[in-house]
Amino acid sequence: MKFNWNYPTTVWVGQDRVRDLVEACINLNIKKPLFVTDKDLINLPFIIQIISEIKVKLKELSIFSNFSGNPIGENVDEGVNEFKINNCDGVIAIGGGSAIDVGKAIAFMSGQNRPIWDFEDIGDYWKRADTKKISPIIAIPTTAGTGSETGRASAIINKKTGIKKIIFHPKILPSIVILDPNLTVDLSPRLTAATGMDALAHNLEAFCATNFHPMAEGIALEGMKLIKKSLVVAFKDGKNIEARQNLLAASSMGSTAFQRGLGAIHSLSHPVNAQFNIHHGLSNAIFMPYVLTFNKTSIEKKIISICDYLDLDKKFDSFLAWILQLRKELEIPHKLSDIMDCSKINIEELSLMAFEDPSTDGNPKKD
Repeated sequence: MKFNWNYPTTVWVGQDRVRDLVEACINLNIKKPLFVTDKDLINLPFIIQIISEIKVKLKELSIFSNFSGNPIGENVDEGVNEFKINNCDGVIAIGGGSAIDVGKAIAFMSGQNRPIWDFEDIGDYWKRADTKKISPIIAIPTTAGTGSETGRASAIINKKTGIKKIIFHPKILPSIVILDPNLTVDLSPRLTAATGMDALAHNLEAFCATNFHPMAEGIALEGMKLIKKSLVVAFKDGKNIEARQNLLAASSMGSTAFQRGLGAIHSLSHPVNAQFNIHHGLSNAIFMPYVLTFNKTSIEKKIISICDYLDLDKKFDSFLAWILQLRKELEIPHKLSDIMDCSKINIEELSLMAFEDPSTDGNPKKD
């Protein structure tokens, strides 16, 4: 068996570190950045302030924000066009996972001649890319969930097929990440809960996956501990800086750890996200206890070791009870029918999409 281990990039952590953004551009020799954020953020005061500060110190700045959650390939194409028209030489991606995924994909595709789908995370498809034409990326998360800032992939929906694809290349990994908890304090309790559960799903599935990667296991374990300590705190008190910082760290840790693999929580979520525009973290939270129960016979020993580290009773049922109680405290719905009209679901179609999702390979139970 052969495995490839990779770790995150340069990460600048702490309050007000977003003020070091221009310094990050200078370090990476970015003189004409494309500022990428989504429609929901572009007009918020703190984003406007960040843009104003950049413009004072850099002569040129272009902006792209014509997309929202669950981005599609056409969003990336439009962003690439904006990048080229303005002769940009790097990307500043700021926002949630969708914004960072789009920013990373733009920086990647700005130098490629093949369609984005030719770089899906299958085998060595990534070797098709011209690595010399991948522009540098600075990533600044404003949510604590996806961990896209420390990931080497972007999740983009193929509108023609309705399938969320994972686009991969090692150099999609941002060159500098800024984790500033001040940027997350105004995140609503609802999004704090959903993104926090997404981070938990990443760490949990990474810990239970089957690939050999003991360093990733350690990161995932500590990530879960930070979430247990801080998620409910941040949900109830969004101004708690320590809790916000812990969740940002746990989010980045989850993305670092899941190179070990993910599982059925994610492979079930991806089709629902693509077909019905359901928030990824919310669907992960809904599926989590059901997948845990399904996988019990294959992961019970692993779950007991998590319980030991999280100071829970050393039983699978204790961990499951904690997950259910956590969802209750975060006001997470118990099932999909609580948030959508399930009569629209083609169960056979979605089941096949989930089975073929790349995350399925990492699920501990295979049948």
